[in-house]
Amino acid sequence: MTTAISGIELANQIKASFAEAVLEGDERAVILRSEYLTQVASFLKTTPGLEFDYLSHVTAVDYLDYFEVIYHITSLAHNHSAVIKVKTPDRDNPEVPSVASVWCGANLQEREVYDLMGVTFLEHPNLKRVLLWEGFPGHPLRKDFLTLEGKSPWQTIEPLEEGHHVL
Repeated sequence: MTTAISGIELANQIKASFAEAVLEGDERAVILRSEYLTQVASFLKTTPGLEFDYLSHVTAVDYLDYFEVIYHITSLAHNHSAVIKVKTPDRDNPEVPSVASVWCGANLQEREVYDLMGVTFLEHPNLKRVLLWEGFPGHPLRKDFLTLEGKSPWQTIEPLEEGHHVL
């Protein structure tokens, strides 16, 4: 089992190199300014004693006023983990920098968050839908995902011809 590093402890270590990067830290996580995300991610991965070399999970939460993107990171060498968060500054056009250049595991996970929540990851190498088809109207896990013209987007799917079955 990994040992969790508190957000307060991690915030202090980040502040030593990036004084303006940290918005706040608590026992569970550190919240970063989005413009520092890629630099701080690289710092967390390469700094001796931290060496967070594994990104296990990227997700997002819709708080109606803003989105929060959450990263669960682990150091396999030191057997510790941490949580970093970034709030999107614009609710209508949520964007944060991609960390796919730091942790290659972010590539697919950022695409999933983009597809389902509508968060754009700037400088992502291949940001396109991964679960839904191109042209799907909207992002179904957003709290403001409503029906379109009285129909659910799922009702816009053409029915199968008689005799055809989905396995």
